[in-house]
Amino acid sequence: MERYKIIKEVGNGTFGSVWRALNKQTGEVVAVKKMKRKYYSWEECINLREVKSLRKMTHPNIVKLKEVIRENDILYFVFEYMECSLYQLMKDRVKLFSETEIRNWCFQVFQGLAYMHQRGYFHRDLKPENLLVSKDLIKLADFGLAREISSKPPYTEYVSTRWYRAPEVLLQSSTYGSAVDMWAMGAIMAELFTLRPLFPGSSEADEIYKICSVIGSPTESGWAEGLELASAINYQFPQLAGVHLSSLIPSASKDGISLINSLCTWDPCERPTALEALQHPFFQSCYYVPPSLRSKPALVRTPPSAGVRGGLEPKIARRYSGTFPNPKPTVNVPSAKLNASLSTGVQRKLEMSYQDPIKNEKTFKSSARQPRYQPPGKSSPTGLYMCKARGVNDTAEKLANMTVGSGRTLPRQSMPPPMRAGGWNGRADLFTGKSQDIQPTRTYSRKVAG
Repeated sequence: MERYKIIKEVGNGTFGSVWRALNKQTGEVVAVKKMKRKYYSWEECINLREVKSLRKMTHPNIVKLKEVIRENDILYFVFEYMECSLYQLMKDRVKLFSETEIRNWCFQVFQGLAYMHQRGYFHRDLKPENLLVSKDLIKLADFGLAREISSKPPYTEYVSTRWYRAPEVLLQSSTYGSAVDMWAMGAIMAELFTLRPLFPGSSEADEIYKICSVIGSPTESGWAEGLELASAINYQFPQLAGVHLSSLIPSASKDGISLINSLCTWDPCERPTALEALQHPFFQSCYYVPPSLRSKPALVRTPPSAGVRGGLEPKIARRYSGTFPNPKPTVNVPSAKLNASLSTGVQRKLEMSYQDPIKNEKTFKSSARQPRYQPPGKSSPTGLYMCKARGVNDTAEKLANMTVGSGRTLPRQSMPPPMRAGGWNGRADLFTGKSQDIQPTRTYSRKVAG
């Protein structure tokens, strides 16, 4: 760490603090994350999920881990520096964001998610604090809760901040998948339009109540597995009809409302994948077609200012018409090789060169390659919510590699105690039985973490 000059602290969270620092040798500004717990072996450090996942991923919309350093049993992560989080942009803002800004951010996030999901990981803790912004560029960050899609359940029941937590996790399912990231993105999109959280529950019970009051209570035909989960913990859903999202998000277009509706769906198997979300009409304007070619078979291209890296090649493709052709999917391997080099002598430093992840792709290719599209099933042999993978075509898959140029960490909740027997009673807390009086206004406060 003697090569870095600490400038100032920019965030403090449950697991560590984040500092803005300067590389004395190169003059580059970086973000240094200092972990609070001590690590007594190098193997323990490099086997952390955050390290293992980020070593396998290099994408313009995923924050880059430059180095892992262990000194005196203290672990440091050196990341590229980003100006602020999406939460910091929202918290003091008075004027609403334009739909163009929201579209640009969400388009990039879905590209990062598609890339990550294709490589066998899902984030599990998506929230505005973990989306970092520099000018028009946005990146996924904080992979401390990331998990391999191919890993075997059961999974931990407490993941993600409550306001962005998927219903299957709230109902204590031990089997879930990448669809939890898609639910979180629906809630984040709605918050970008209104600057207010869509489901600001004060407890797990109130969170479910807030969801029911917005999208309506689940039915046997709509989400039978969810009702089974609720029955297993002696929980009964409140019977609410829900409201139309356009009344809650008046500034959103019809296509924006449509995408949020599809993301915030009870049944995780009915939510679109990240690749499917990129094909939604809400993002149609992100693909530019020159006027001289509009009378011919359209070329799907990005705007000249998009700063495309590994984006769509200028091949003939159909314009969006509700569905895309669906040939056998392929997995694009980026032209960069990941190389973890240990410093000589004491094993305390891991440099991330991001040159070619081919070696790391082998495991994924054998376990996480997606089959051709099939209608989503209600369940699968591996668990209720390990939905059937959905195939995509060449064009859709390449969307994940495009970029468009153009914290507040809630205190971590401890694991709730086992639920008491008994059904739903008004808006009582699932775990304490105490009534919740929730004010609709945004009077909550959140701590900020980098």
